[in-house]
Formats: sequence, C-alpha cells, structure tokens
Amino acid sequence: MNVKLILILISMAALIAGSTIAVSLATENQGSENITLDGGSRGNVSFPHRQHQKNLVDCQICHSLFPQEAGAIEKLKAQGALENKYVMNKLCTKCHREKKKAGQPSGPTSCAKCHHK
Repeated sequence: MNVKLILILISMAALIAGSTIAVSLATENQGSENITLDGGSRGNVSFPHRQHQKNLVDCQICHSLFPQEAGAIEKLKAQGALENKYVMNKLCTKCHREKKKAGQPSGPTSCAKCHHK
C-alpha cells in the first residue's frame, strides 16, 4: 500500500473517532430535561432546560454566568457572587423580549408567566 493511502485512512479514522467522542460528550452533558428554579417569594420557576439547549445551541449564553451544575445559581446567590433576580431579569426575560421584538418565537416576558406558587 502506498504511504498516502495509509495516511488518508489514519486521518479518516481519527476524524471519525473524534466526532464520536464529541457527540458522546454532548449527549452526556445535556443536563435535566426540566429544572425547577427557586423563584423566591413569587414562587418557583419551571425551566424547560432541554428546549433551551435545542433553541439556543450555545450553552455559554447562560452558563457563562454560572457553572453547569445543579444548584449553581442558588450557591452563587448565597455567596453574594450573583444578585437576586439577575438571571431572570438580565438573561431570561431580556432574551425573550429581544426574540419577540425580532418576530421570533419566544418565551414569557412577564414574571407571572414563569413563577408559580
């Protein structure tokens, strides 16, 4: 066999292996389908996590503010590293309003639509 063919076959095998690992890691790191967030005195918020992953694709849109782990928002609030209402007001409703203004499907833009006592 010639050397070029061997190098091409090795490259293809490495590419396939790398793609398989990337898909596997992406599947493992999906988090919960739905998450219940502590909404304070207004009541908890049911958050359709998997739907947001599908629509936004880039996890860092949200997770640049807090790590990808259960209870991260509450932990940061308790440490004083994240203000109350910051995530909902500066991230969630802001994004929903921008999408709505652009004529795209969006989520709720008022507090009462998400918080449930």
